[in-house]
Amino acid sequence: MRRTLPLLLVLSALALGANALAATVRVVTTVPSYASIAELVGGERVEATSITLADEDAHFVKPKPSFALSLQQADLFVTTGLDLELWAPVLVDKSGNKQIRPGAPGYVSASEGVPLGDVPQSVDRSAGDVHIYGNPHIFTSPLNAKIIAANIARGLKRVDPEGAADYDAGLARFQRRIDEALYGRELVDVLGAETLDPLARNGQLMSFLESQEYQGKKLADLLGGWLGKARGLRGEKIIAYHKNWIYFVELFGLEVVDYVEPKPGIPPSARHVLDLLGEVRDKGVGVLLAASYFGEQKIRTIAERLDCRAVIVPLGPGGEGPKDYFALVDLWIDDLVAAGRR
Repeated sequence: MRRTLPLLLVLSALALGANALAATVRVVTTVPSYASIAELVGGERVEATSITLADEDAHFVKPKPSFALSLQQADLFVTTGLDLELWAPVLVDKSGNKQIRPGAPGYVSASEGVPLGDVPQSVDRSAGDVHIYGNPHIFTSPLNAKIIAANIARGLKRVDPEGAADYDAGLARFQRRIDEALYGRELVDVLGAETLDPLARNGQLMSFLESQEYQGKKLADLLGGWLGKARGLRGEKIIAYHKNWIYFVELFGLEVVDYVEPKPGIPPSARHVLDLLGEVRDKGVGVLLAASYFGEQKIRTIAERLDCRAVIVPLGPGGEGPKDYFALVDLWIDDLVAAGRR
């Protein structure tokens, strides 16, 4: 009997472990930032993978059978919900997983509730790769990441209602962490994100902070975090390779004077590069910002022709790059600040 009891305990522990493993919510996302946010919100209850990698362009994905198999086994599918991932419906159909179709419990549109920018007045294919619903690169703004996280948390609660309290707590932690990373803890404690977020989204934050005082000093002196670190970048003119960055530059106050692509998705001609050179000289542009998947050598060659400093960064976390969404934004800010100091 004494020998049997430990064996029963071991078997019970193994059974509990198996049940816990089976209870893990399998999340598949279209881009790495969504996978990172899902894991940060869901914690140990969630296992998230991304179909695209940090150094891949989410516009262009070949529907591989392995991707369909991954979706077949998914409890939750997170996609932008616009027209960035035109390949996603094909994969969902091939997976045969009815629970992750639009409208089903396991489907999450990450863009739901996100104020979209760059919405075209008319759709004309001669204008290049135009996104008819607006710019889909929503995750480049930490303010949007808070909305994305809330959308994912709602999806997780639908497919795993027993974990609702954990997901609510994870969402609260994630959003508070974004607040402190964006503004600095001291300013968040004084004003709260409810006051700061609308001001930041509308481009009024800095003027407000400069005009108001707290305990004898300007509120602007309390600004820390990413916005505090990037304060010297406000008003800086840059060239971007593609329209990946509209939400990011709007939040951090940079100005994109032009794009290497003359139209979205269309490679630059020699004539366009020559026109860019004139703009760079006339407007004092010093930086070319580009996602790494466009090819480092190509970007550096164009940057040299334009006499600009190339800032080449991954558009998502993972691989040999940033480990999560916070490290990703750290990298964007650090590299831009370093380039601006040269």
